Amino acid sequence: MISEGNELFQKKPMLKSEDWWAVWLGLFVFLLSLGPIFGLDLLGWVVKFNVWADASKALAPFSASYQGLSGLNSAVLTYLFLLVVTTVGAVAMGARPAKYLVGFSIIYWIIFICLCVGNYGYIAATPDKQASLKIPWSLSLGEIGFVFAMIVGLIIGNFFLDFAKFLEEAAKPEWFIKTGIVILGAAIGIKTVGAMGLASTVIIRGLCAVVEAYLIYWPITYFIARKYFKFTPEWAAPLASGISICGVAAAIATGGAIRARQMIPAVLSAVIIVFVAVELLFLPWLAQSWLFREPMVAGAWMGLAVKSDGGAVASGAITDSLIRAKALKELGINYQEGWILMAATTTKVFIDVFIGVWAFILAVVWSVFCIDKAKTSNAGNKVSASEIWERFPKFVIGFALTFLILLVMGLKNPGIVKAATAGSDQANALRTFFFALCFFSIGLVTNVRKLWAAGMSRIVGVYVVCLFGFILWIGLFVSWMFYHGIKPPIVGG
Repeated sequence: MISEGNELFQKKPMLKSEDWWAVWLGLFVFLLSLGPIFGLDLLGWVVKFNVWADASKALAPFSASYQGLSGLNSAVLTYLFLLVVTTVGAVAMGARPAKYLVGFSIIYWIIFICLCVGNYGYIAATPDKQASLKIPWSLSLGEIGFVFAMIVGLIIGNFFLDFAKFLEEAAKPEWFIKTGIVILGAAIGIKTVGAMGLASTVIIRGLCAVVEAYLIYWPITYFIARKYFKFTPEWAAPLASGISICGVAAAIATGGAIRARQMIPAVLSAVIIVFVAVELLFLPWLAQSWLFREPMVAGAWMGLAVKSDGGAVASGAITDSLIRAKALKELGINYQEGWILMAATTTKVFIDVFIGVWAFILAVVWSVFCIDKAKTSNAGNKVSASEIWERFPKFVIGFALTFLILLVMGLKNPGIVKAATAGSDQANALRTFFFALCFFSIGLVTNVRKLWAAGMSRIVGVYVVCLFGFILWIGLFVSWMFYHGIKPPIVGG
């Protein structure tokens, strides 16, 4: 079960540490993802969830090399792979093998169903994809499968207590999410290589987003959460990261860095995903109305304002389509497709790159200044370097390694970028499962009454005040300041 407060973090052998097993498992998946660089498709069989209106098209193997494999068979192979690799780590950390195998199997197929339902077209499709699916409308809740997984976990954990107790052996939310973040580092690394090939002016302007998100958004949001909504630092720090930086990944990384209780990042992530859906419903149309004469400003604004990678890219794609259509109609200018989306994606990538750095900074700050010293072996004294190391989230090391390895490889040999991107995308399909396993597991071990007492309504309050009070508008101002006057190429120009 989730602990009710920060505990004394005693040194654990590496083979018993969830942090270290997250690093090793994440690096193993990362190594397999390098296969396409050497002409090997080692992860192409991983199941891919498509946004679907026709159930027969809901699943497919990730790579075209495995087209002969059915979507369901691909799902079974993904299950067997995850079962084997996680069982090795779980048993090493002390889990009972038989109980873990059965528990993990049940959890996997539950989250599998949740992810399938979450990708149903009327639920998940963004407006730019509705025509291809032949549907007239959708809720545009593209990442809602994670929320479904957490809701199912909450139902089991709060109403089917015996069943929940049986599954707890396989419910390891911190391990699952940290493994997923290690895998995420590779995706961000290769995206950064792609950004390096863009015009230098766009790269420099993308870097400004880092200053804004981390040095303006974060401290203001943290201050508001602490002073006016009375959140503890344990809640306020992940909340500030989730709202001001890049949503789910930032909230989770921050929670790990400060050793917050496991339920906190997941609760915050659920709120973030809902607000991302709200932003997707209106921000692209505001951009079309206000900024069709400044298309690159509009793209950067999507990257700064929408607090999830998928949401930011989706909003950038919608904005790209809407603004190009209006510019052609109102101004007679036919901009090339993809440049507005590029501004959104580049801005988001540079924000993402610094997640690990920010987690490291917060880990040190919390260790030195924010430890409850009554619960440490150094009570009343300065915190030792060894204690900082013990508290430091080791998954950040894995994140940094996967990021730097692909970044350096891509910069030294640009010819591998396409293959490395393909492998990274396959690994990210596995990351989706680790995130979903985390969400379900946290739901399973979360006591709803205690959760409500912690202040769900206040979380929404902080989000509304910060998002609509200053984040959207500062983001718009900064986007205008750095991208004003930059225009996409014109078709045939």
